[in-house]
Amino acid sequence: MSKAREEVKAGIWVIGGIAALVTVGLTISLALGGVSWLTAPFRGEVDKRNRTEGSGAFRIATYEEFFGLCSTVQSKEGAIKALEEENKTASESRRAQISTSLTALKSSRIEAVSEYNAKAAQEHRSAFRDKDLPPRLDVDDMNTTCAP
Repeated sequence: MSKAREEVKAGIWVIGGIAALVTVGLTISLALGGVSWLTAPFRGEVDKRNRTEGSGAFRIATYEEFFGLCSTVQSKEGAIKALEEENKTASESRRAQISTSLTALKSSRIEAVSEYNAKAAQEHRSAFRDKDLPPRLDVDDMNTTCAP
């Protein structure tokens, strides 16, 4: 064989080797990416469990958060009742102030009830709500009870 022919043959082998390496590299990358894609739901569930059930800090914070939200609703109810009582004997100018305050408090109470209910509905939080707390709060019930 001539030298030129051997050089061409060697060049083809080099190009073929590079193509083979690229093909193997792509195959490995795709295989690893496929495995990662296939195991994503499992890994996500494990991560979620570790961040919630496996986290003492999350458990305690969530437990206390429900009590805090419930007591916020109770506080607003107390303020509403106090203003309604005062409204019975208040002067005209004071009644206007009380009316404005009542509207704001009632709106704020509805927001607090909605926040409590939204968090109680979250699967990863509801497990950490104290058994003595209501599963949901009623917007229309002005006698919220947070503990027996």
